[in-house]
Amino acid sequence: MYINCHTYYSLRFGTFSEKVLLQLAQDNQVTQLVLTDINNTSAGLNFVRLAPEYGIKPLLGIDFRNGVNQQFIGIAKNNEGYLELNNFLSEDLHEEKVFAPIAPKFENAYIVYPFEQVLQNNQKVFAPHEFIGISIANLRKLPFSRLSKLKDKLVVQQPVTFRNKTDFNAHRLLRAIANNILLSKLEKTEESDEENKMFPIENLTAAFSEYPFILENTERLMSSCSIHFDFSKERKPQNLQTYCGTREEDEEMIERLCHQGLAYRYPDGGVGIMERLEKEMKLIKRMGFVSYFLINWDIVTHAREQGFFYVGRGSGANSIVAYLLRITDVDPIDLDLYFERFINLYRANPPDFDIDFSHRDRPIMTQYIFDRFEHVALLGTYVTFKDKGVIRELGKVFGLPKSEIDSLSEGQYDFSKLDEIALLVLKYGRLIKGMPNYLSIHAGGILISEKPLHWFSATNLPPKGFPTTQYDMVIAEDVGLFKFDILGQRGLSKIKESLEIIAYNQFKGAVTFDIHDVKRFIKDPIINNLVKTAQCMGCFYVESPAMRMLLKKLEVDNYLGLVAASSIIRPGVSKSGMMREYILRHRNAGRAEKLAHPVMLNIMPDTYGVMVYQEDVIKVAHLFADLDLGEADVLRRGMSGKFRSRAEFQKVKEKFFENCRKKGYDERLISEIWNQIASFAGYAFAKGHSASYAVESYQTLFLRAYYPLEYMVAVLNNGGGFYRAEFYVHEARMLGATIHPPCINKSFTQNVIYEKDIFLGFGYLHELENRVAERILKERVENGNFSSLESFLDRVFITVDQISILIRIDAFRFTGVNKHKLLWKAHLFLNKNVKVDHPKLFPPKHQNFKIPQLHTTDLEMAFTQLELLGFCLCSPFALLAEAPKNTRCVDDLPRFLNHHIDIYGYLVTVKHTSTSKGKRMHFATMIDQQGKVFDTVLFPPVAAQYSFRGKGIYRFYGKVVSEFGFLSIEVIKMQKQDYVPDPRYADMKTSTKVFNAKKQHPRKNETQSMG
Repeated sequence: MYINCHTYYSLRFGTFSEKVLLQLAQDNQVTQLVLTDINNTSAGLNFVRLAPEYGIKPLLGIDFRNGVNQQFIGIAKNNEGYLELNNFLSEDLHEEKVFAPIAPKFENAYIVYPFEQVLQNNQKVFAPHEFIGISIANLRKLPFSRLSKLKDKLVVQQPVTFRNKTDFNAHRLLRAIANNILLSKLEKTEESDEENKMFPIENLTAAFSEYPFILENTERLMSSCSIHFDFSKERKPQNLQTYCGTREEDEEMIERLCHQGLAYRYPDGGVGIMERLEKEMKLIKRMGFVSYFLINWDIVTHAREQGFFYVGRGSGANSIVAYLLRITDVDPIDLDLYFERFINLYRANPPDFDIDFSHRDRPIMTQYIFDRFEHVALLGTYVTFKDKGVIRELGKVFGLPKSEIDSLSEGQYDFSKLDEIALLVLKYGRLIKGMPNYLSIHAGGILISEKPLHWFSATNLPPKGFPTTQYDMVIAEDVGLFKFDILGQRGLSKIKESLEIIAYNQFKGAVTFDIHDVKRFIKDPIINNLVKTAQCMGCFYVESPAMRMLLKKLEVDNYLGLVAASSIIRPGVSKSGMMREYILRHRNAGRAEKLAHPVMLNIMPDTYGVMVYQEDVIKVAHLFADLDLGEADVLRRGMSGKFRSRAEFQKVKEKFFENCRKKGYDERLISEIWNQIASFAGYAFAKGHSASYAVESYQTLFLRAYYPLEYMVAVLNNGGGFYRAEFYVHEARMLGATIHPPCINKSFTQNVIYEKDIFLGFGYLHELENRVAERILKERVENGNFSSLESFLDRVFITVDQISILIRIDAFRFTGVNKHKLLWKAHLFLNKNVKVDHPKLFPPKHQNFKIPQLHTTDLEMAFTQLELLGFCLCSPFALLAEAPKNTRCVDDLPRFLNHHIDIYGYLVTVKHTSTSKGKRMHFATMIDQQGKVFDTVLFPPVAAQYSFRGKGIYRFYGKVVSEFGFLSIEVIKMQKQDYVPDPRYADMKTSTKVFNAKKQHPRKNETQSMG
């Protein structure tokens, strides 16, 4: 009898989940009900999926409202009716229209107008599919209304939004958050009626006992409706079924493409290639995944035709078919990739391909997919209310001052001293936490379906301009919709731009190469030496301090080692304690045979019996615990958190232990292996995924090895990487570049290189307006370089404050005129009050002003660069108020091994972390006085005493230690060093004396530059 039920997907209105709604219905002896969230269908699929567990017939509809004002509800008679309702809602959401008071005509959906709305609209005529909703509250007015005569049109419409008073209070808070107002300012018209609750079915029947025809009408309406989505294990995939039109044509096409790919991928043949191809093809056809492969082939083929770079990742890299179709660049034969991780007979969902494009090319590829296929949408995901966010929102609603909100959100309070309002914030914060806040877009998921996507839900139209589903990837998979992951990453942009820069900068006969010839790269000793010595700054996935540390500890000097390292670095292996064990087994021959269980070593000989990849979970579950491949995959997915059915996962876990006991394994061993799986599986990579990462790493390592300066410019132009831009500028200098600040005649918006001279782009000048930079470049392209400041001012419309930025950064240094003199000239030539933005007909005559003699110091320039660029182009050690007491550097660390060292370092990056006991500690990467990198660690006792205070130079006293050959400093004492006073604001005579004193007593390597 309940045809108007809400969940918390009635955003910032409803108060509980679809699961709670079903439990509520069961508790009140309700056997069927209609889910009608407000302008939303997010809960629909999961509501239908869960309903049978509660013995309830699920029906679907939509509550159409303008704000909180209900216009009507639509109830789907069947799936076609649900499609109609979703089409209608989506159109209004996309175009941001308001709903008219009268609904359009639906062929397969009922419309119910609320009693009050009918009176307000003065509706008198109703179509056969239209009804009038009567709530318990309306029964008092019904006898006195003309509508009481329309007996055939009256149905029960008792809205369900709350369970109790707590829910109602939470609802009021959500409404205040939605309106961004104090709770005390919330008007009654913005709230729902507190009595909009579900009553036991006998109570509802009793309330309408004087109007049995209303109950009969409602029963008849609901009985005529049904909705069905297949969530069974045998469900058919809902993705586009065929690529060519028929299954036979698809199969013929994929076979033809694979045989064409053989000539490209395996020109010299190879052992086991055809057998692997036949095995895969047979299973792909049997599972009905051919169209999935062909759609991915279509996408990457179009990308190559456009000259776009891409990387195919995910478990799809385990497939030779994907390799032959050029979806991936990983050879599964060469790496012995486990095909069953990719596809097996027990797996209902298609293989997983993640295709990365340049962040610049991805929007174009997304548009292509929407244009190429008929039924396409981005996959949605919900941003929920989080701990701190909820407290901040509720703090504002209750009118708490900012200081109190900050204390509550950071947990900095004594619970016993909190007042009543603060306690309410915490109480309702716990209640609202986890509720959906707003719909967002999945990082890369795109759905391409056989049916219209409105068959499953309505769609929103976010700012990106692509329709987006109102449900997430988990329920999409449950109903048989499997996403295509189209992702954007800057690493590919760096590769693409590097090739463009090399083409123009290596004009003296650049060597031609194929950036996709990874097989050549992985055999190159120069590239492998970069990996071994961890000289990987700017290179994809291998440049972070943690990865640099791991590469040195593992002594990685080959592709397979890098593939393993790419997965070992993940939190799962580290958390399980097996990262350290892997390193020990790698460095100590025979350790694996002594410590690894024979079965584990036999399963994973390449990784010394240590689980490193996601496939290892499947292998161990299958071969160690005798689970079948389907059960093993349930285990893997359950560990990763993507699998929803915890009951099925628990069943597999019990079978794991039971089978191991039957095989006679020691209880301690069983628990140890299980704990390794549990701590590891959710964070590990598939081996093919790691291999794909390693391919891109080798491509970037090749560029760094052979075209280092061009590559560093591309890195800088694409947002850098793990580190700040300053350190890529420093790296370029260490590799032989000369770094120049922005120049009016040489620079562009981004950085540019001329042989070995790198000119920083105007984009680094944060205070320089984009339109000014565009104006400069347009004028320079059309009419040539500027000959002087006067020439520039005549040709470019610019304000005094903007020209000052360019002069201060020395962008007019080609004139040979001191910048202070140029600033005087600019102020004298420019009239602040008169701005004429048009070309002058005749060159103006300039008055020759007499300007006093002025000087600029290098120190002053450094501080100006710090202000305008964010970093200086000289060594920061040159800015110290007090010269370092020593010149110790990275080269000195070996001779101080197991001894204490006093050393200075410029902070690159710091990682704040906690021990297993929750105590704070720090890992910091520094640059020494020669520009070389070293690492420090502050354990909890030291971290409690000393802390990093932002960018700058620190003096350390600590012990040099070695772990597997990787040297670092365990800090005992630390002190941040002061810079000299900024000479631009201090007494100029004093600052000049300081700088001159530095020149007279140069320190060793002090003039070594770094950015």
